[in-house]
Amino acid sequence: MRPSGRKLDEMRPVSIETGVTKHAEGSCLIKCGDTHVLCTATIEDKAPSFLKGSGLGWVTAEYGMLPRSTNTRNRREAAAGKQSGRTQEIQRLIGRALRAGVDRVALGERQIVVDCDVIQADGGTRCAAITGGWVALRMAVNKLVKSGTITSDPLVDHVAAVSCGIYAGQPVLDLDYAEDSEAGTDGNFILTGRGRLIEVQMSAEGATFSRDEVSVLLDLAEAGIAKLVEAQKAAI
Repeated sequence: MRPSGRKLDEMRPVSIETGVTKHAEGSCLIKCGDTHVLCTATIEDKAPSFLKGSGLGWVTAEYGMLPRSTNTRNRREAAAGKQSGRTQEIQRLIGRALRAGVDRVALGERQIVVDCDVIQADGGTRCAAITGGWVALRMAVNKLVKSGTITSDPLVDHVAAVSCGIYAGQPVLDLDYAEDSEAGTDGNFILTGRGRLIEVQMSAEGATFSRDEVSVLLDLAEAGIAKLVEAQKAAI
């Protein structure tokens, strides 16, 4: 039995509210159960210096957790004077994931920065950030297309992410914190709307896993991603 009482293949309730901030070109608040992440997308008129003259655009991400997004207060990383290794790893993951769904030639020499701020954490924050980050990116790109700034849509497919793992010896979909903290195997699966793999992160947290178990978890992830893509479509 899962702590939440959910079935093995049951997602947490997902909602995506768009247009939640006044100034950002794209924004949404994504809720995956008790994990809530605010995602905003900012359009910058020029690409990073390493892309100057290339004709290619760039999508990058920043990620952070508010001090009381967890059970105990986390010190702000700005106060510590540097980002943690975890934060850097997650925001690089979000950027890589979102770029996989972008035609950078069609985007042109500009940058879109996607900020993902965790308001409340209950497991799967990076997955929620990727899924919500894509919606914010989609809304920002829609403005570029509508204004005629770009002539073709650079977003080639949806991008979404979900966690899966082995909890109490059973494969489960969409781990919350109670499961994530006790899982024998934990994985994050990032896919396109067409089911193409972008990235898979898996690790044995207390027990090794088999190739067959990886296949079972991938099947669960594909089903979960399909539901997340439906939520993205409904939001936009």
